[in-house]
Amino acid sequence: MKPRRAPRDGESKAERILAAVRATRDVPGGVRYDLELVDGVERVPAIFLLPHAHAPVPASLLLHGFGSRKERMADSVGEALVRQGVGALAVDLPLHGERSGSATELSATNPMHLVSAWRGAVREARLAIDYLASHRDVDRTRLGIVGYSLGSFLANIVAAELPNVRAVVLAASGDLPEGIPMATLVRSVVDPLRAARRVEGRPLLMVNGRYDRTVKPAQAERLFAAAAEPKTMRWYNGGHWPPQREIEYAGKWLAERLTDNGNHS
Repeated sequence: MKPRRAPRDGESKAERILAAVRATRDVPGGVRYDLELVDGVERVPAIFLLPHAHAPVPASLLLHGFGSRKERMADSVGEALVRQGVGALAVDLPLHGERSGSATELSATNPMHLVSAWRGAVREARLAIDYLASHRDVDRTRLGIVGYSLGSFLANIVAAELPNVRAVVLAASGDLPEGIPMATLVRSVVDPLRAARRVEGRPLLMVNGRYDRTVKPAQAERLFAAAAEPKTMRWYNGGHWPPQREIEYAGKWLAERLTDNGNHS
């Protein structure tokens, strides 16, 4: 299909992010677009939830966890955001969802493959933010990012690199685990602590489970201690996936910070 989005006035061809829309349907409070972002030879499957509105809306990128897919983020925090009047774009990361290959291909015994997949994920997350910033129905000055588990590590890094991301939600997130193989190499590519410090001045919400065995509380505590202000930590009595009440809280928290010109801390 042809891209749905027309360029804005004064926008160059290089600034256009092409998105081929595969299907649309109404959802409570808005419209769901099943689409593909075009990244050179890669086509990145995505779900874009756009609230009904008479003016451009704030919006957030949603990044899923390891072995997961865009639908889990769109159907949870994405729907919570739409109820708050915030758009949401969930993408399939490399080797996940509708993408070719499988996350099971990733192994610590092949660090170069890990690094290549990570860099691809960072590039595509930046592309997704650019798509939101260029969309005629999105307010490019009010963009956020939400990441869960693996996606939270990615969201942290991307937010550090992109100052137009105004607020950050990290769920089941933390520092790298202790004893990780080739820790020096891995931290040279992705250092959550360094990234969290670079988000200084932009609101950060961390949501973690007290009994999470995947991203342990000690990892979350190290990341929160390193993060710059303003920052908020919420603990729930559970494991890796947050309960619905925390998803709703995160949606409301992010909506407030993207709609009030930054008056919340």
